[in-house]
Amino acid sequence: MSIGTGIVLFVIGAILAFAINVEVEWANLDLIGYILMGAGAVVFIIGLVLVARRRQTNSVTQTSVDPGSGSQTTRRSTSSPDDAAGL
Repeated sequence: MSIGTGIVLFVIGAILAFAINVEVEWANLDLIGYILMGAGAVVFIIGLVLVARRRQTNSVTQTSVDPGSGSQTTRRSTSSPDDAAGL
């Protein structure tokens, strides 16, 4: 959702900065457009970082020897930060 929000902010800022040629006394629309474009870029980058962090997984391999039979047992488990077991 933050990636889409960043894109929307950037587009609205670009429209205000480059496409609208209306002058109002109480606000500089070009400056507001540039601020929105900067905020959109920051939100977009934060969204990409959050998506990249969310996709990381942890793999754990445990090997043990059963004392009774002498056989080797290997247990593998994979978890991601979104899993309840991974918390």
